[in-house]
Amino acid sequence: MREFGEHGYSTGSLNTIAREAEIAKGSLFQYFSDKQEFFAYVCDEASRNVRVEMERSIGGLDFDQPFVDWLTDVCFVWSEYFAEHPLERGVVAATNLEIDNTVRVIVRETAEQHYYHVINPMLKLWRERGEIREDADDDVILSLLLMILPHLALAPYYDGLDPVFGLRGRSPAEQRPIIRRFIDGLGPVFKAR
Repeated sequence: MREFGEHGYSTGSLNTIAREAEIAKGSLFQYFSDKQEFFAYVCDEASRNVRVEMERSIGGLDFDQPFVDWLTDVCFVWSEYFAEHPLERGVVAATNLEIDNTVRVIVRETAEQHYYHVINPMLKLWRERGEIREDADDDVILSLLLMILPHLALAPYYDGLDPVFGLRGRSPAEQRPIIRRFIDGLGPVFKAR
């Protein structure tokens, strides 16, 4: 995770990984059929770590509040998680910013399965409660969240990702008013009329 988080999947060094694991580079491939399978495995492990923690944290949020307020709280928890977990943040960056198209497809599809696993049931729950507009397209909401969440995880820590809100270098506490403004701005997309 550290090597790919710092250098990306396609430009990360398998030699470094093998050396730090104290195994021969060839030994990596007794566990994986090729590099792509290895990349997907690392991405899956990091994504699973994030998902487990986020499911736990989301479970502790107030479900009696309106959807937009709840989503804002989810984004607060999300930003705090990535402030405290630079290793997972690095893998999210490698996954979303991978330069090799073939590798990017593999790792993004792997990570996105974890997003779907959490987001789809939540959207269904909120829709059943009447908190999401009946005419709102769930695919549009899902697509927006698949863009927003990685952005919020990465923009405070990587240059050039957020030219509008200036998240770069801001602490989670400093991110909160920006996140609130951002989600409030999206409110009309979600809010029941």
